[in-house]
Amino acid sequence: MILYNITFNLSPDIEEDFLSWMKETHIPEVLGTGNFTSHVIYRLVHHSEDGSVNYCIQYFTDTMAQMLDYEKTHAPGLRAKTQARYQDKAIAFRTLLETV
Repeated sequence: MILYNITFNLSPDIEEDFLSWMKETHIPEVLGTGNFTSHVIYRLVHHSEDGSVNYCIQYFTDTMAQMLDYEKTHAPGLRAKTQARYQDKAIAFRTLLETV
C-alpha cells in the first residue's frame, strides 16, 4: 500500500472555501484519475503563532506504478488548479510512504 500525503498550510481566511473546494471539486478529480482507492482528510490539532491552519489529505493506492502514473499524467494539471485558486495562501508539502 502506498500513502500519498499532502499537508497544506493555510491562511485562515481561506479555510472554509478550501475545505469546500477540496471536498466538492479537487478530491473527486484526484480520485477520478483511477490511481487511488480512497482518501482521508485530517485537520492538525495545534496552535500556530501566525494563525495558520493545517490540513492533511491522504490518498491510498495499491502500487508504486499507480502513484508514478498519477505524478506523470495528472498531478501537474491538478496542482496548477490549486495554485491558481489559492496562490500563496495554501502552501503544500508532499510525502510518499509505503507499507512495510
